[in-house]
Amino acid sequence: MLSYRHAFHAGNHADILKHYCLISVLEYFKLKDKAYCYIDTHAGAGLYSLNSKEAQKVSEYREGIKRILDKENLDASLQTFREVVIASLPDTENYYCGSPWLAQAVAREQDRLRLFELHPTDAELLRSNMRNIKLPNRAQVFCDDGFKGLLSMLPPPSRRAVVLIDPPYEVKHDYQQVVDTLKAAIKKFSNGCYMVWYPCLGSAESQKLPMKLQKLVPDNFVQAELHVKSPQPDGFGMHGSGMFIINPPYTLPQQLAEVLPALTQLLAQDNSAHFVLQSHIA
Repeated sequence: MLSYRHAFHAGNHADILKHYCLISVLEYFKLKDKAYCYIDTHAGAGLYSLNSKEAQKVSEYREGIKRILDKENLDASLQTFREVVIASLPDTENYYCGSPWLAQAVAREQDRLRLFELHPTDAELLRSNMRNIKLPNRAQVFCDDGFKGLLSMLPPPSRRAVVLIDPPYEVKHDYQQVVDTLKAAIKKFSNGCYMVWYPCLGSAESQKLPMKLQKLVPDNFVQAELHVKSPQPDGFGMHGSGMFIINPPYTLPQQLAEVLPALTQLLAQDNSAHFVLQSHIA
């Protein structure tokens, strides 16, 4: 299925959690001079207009990035995140970024980006956006299946990789494909940092995914969830989202312990908002 377009959801609460984790991981990888490879399996268009009919249809960014940008006394734990986002955008009134745009904004000359997007329209938009970056030769865009594309890229020449797996979960099979792909990826390259985003829904598939991921590497993971509102009585709709990170930086659990209370308070949509954080670092 190719109906999902991230333009409808750009800048929402799920993007904030995902992008905070992504920036934290990439900044850690930059502590060493050696290059890393960033692989994005479901990259989207890269940059989104908040004035587009898609973004304006549901205006999810108003309860996500706009709250962070508009907050006068922002918690210190979120200051760096806001600064990185602002520096990466053409302007904050009209645009928000996808994960590949943020990744290229913080990457160094020696780092490489390998971006997969199966939707032909978004893949072409991504190619166009990546031509306008500071060092376009470091990014390659593939209109292809990101699950298969990831496995073709492992292990990377530098033997250092940050992988973001962020499917739309339009079909139930996506959940099992995430698990199967990660199992194969770890077998090919066990040292990669694998980041999985998932929605928090009422479905059994959504609720079981973190447990299945934990079984893959039970002694080296971080799981963080941000729930912004109560689940709907009918069971439909996303009330939160999560990040499951395999082989995370050892600094990440403490960073999340500091930021998640502030993020939950800022992005809450009702009084049931809460976060989940658990980790086991080898």
